Amino acid sequence: MAIPQNRQELLDAIRTTYRKLATDLASIPPECARVATMEGHARGTCMSVADLVAYLIGWNLLVLKWCNAKSSGQPVDFPETGYKWNELGRLAQKFYADQANVAYPELLQQFEQVHGRILSLVEAESDAALYGTPWYEKYTLGRMIQFNTASPYANARGRLRKWKKAAYRLTPDDQPARVLAS
Repeated sequence: MAIPQNRQELLDAIRTTYRKLATDLASIPPECARVATMEGHARGTCMSVADLVAYLIGWNLLVLKWCNAKSSGQPVDFPETGYKWNELGRLAQKFYADQANVAYPELLQQFEQVHGRILSLVEAESDAALYGTPWYEKYTLGRMIQFNTASPYANARGRLRKWKKAAYRLTPDDQPARVLAS
């Protein structure tokens, strides 16, 4: 997928990647969603599908937090208070822990809701606000949003599909027939 260059392209990228990922996530039975057999975001760790969703929710919430702070003139701790860019594996672990006790169907609802909030944020901005000037270091606001929504959605879908192929015998319509490993 090409890197979005304007508001409409960014909206299209976010919507398209989310829709594909949401379809794949919906195909995971809730009883399999907490099986931690997928390669984690930190080296040498494993995560579950629920952890993957928690990770995406976490980053989407950070984008909203960053934008809210910037728009109200507050300083922003990038990527998050208490974390440096070279500690993203540790931040991923925090996102997993934040949602550890949330049922998978509720996680999917939270993901849908935060996705809607991201779309509303982008829809409220102009091309100039999204792509006209640097927003964080050399990156525009649109690029920062894309880095933390459409790009990780696509990455997550690839991880999920790889995991499904390893963990399930798939039917012709790519639905899981039974768990092979847990």
